[in-house]
Formats: sequence, C-alpha cells, structure tokens
Amino acid sequence: MRKFRAALGLLAGIVMVLSSAAHSLLGWKQFQAALEELQAPSDLIFGLAVGWHFGGVAIFTFGCIAIVVFASVLRGRAVSLLPTALIAIAYMVFGIGALAMSKNPFFFIFIVPGLMLAFASLPARAAA
Repeated sequence: MRKFRAALGLLAGIVMVLSSAAHSLLGWKQFQAALEELQAPSDLIFGLAVGWHFGGVAIFTFGCIAIVVFASVLRGRAVSLLPTALIAIAYMVFGIGALAMSKNPFFFIFIVPGLMLAFASLPARAAA
C-alpha cells in the first residue's frame, strides 16, 4: 500500500508539472486574446500576465516538491509528508471554492490532484 500511495503522489506531481506548462503556455494565450478582444488596457493585461505566470510557476514548484518527496519515499527514505499534505489542502480548498462559485467542472483540475496528494500524504499506519 505504501508503494501504491507513493506512486499516486508521484503521478499527482507529474500531473501538476504538466498542467503548469498548459496553464502558462496555452491558457495565457487564450486569456490574453480574450482581454485584447475586450480592448483591455495594456497595463491591466501586463498585471494579469504577471499573476498568471506566477501561478504557473507555483503549480510547477508544487509539482516538483511532490515528485521529489514521493520519489524519496519510493527509494525508502524517511521524508516528511507535511509539504505535500499542505499542497493537497491548498489545491482542494481552491478547487472546491472555485467550483462552488463558478459551477465550472474545469476546477476538478485542482481537486483531483489535490485528492491524489492528500491520499498519498496520509500517515502510514504503525505495524501491529
């Protein structure tokens, strides 16, 4: 079970890294085009771009943390799962809040990896 949970955590990290690239490279192009179509001021577009790309960097960083943590678990190293548990909570709270406010199923892109990380980050049961 430990290896399965570690592999699940590793997969969640990979999903996060891949989604960070999609977020920053593909998502911004569509968002920018929509803003330009609305004739949004260039300083507004720039400000949103900075925040958008920071989000992509944060997603990438969270994914890398998960990959490093769960690769270490798979190698049998003792590591704290607190960082991945915190990432899981942040992902689930954000995803559930955004889904509740928007009713847009797109936000499962945060909920699913968050649930994967949460399950993978549960403390191991002590041997009987």
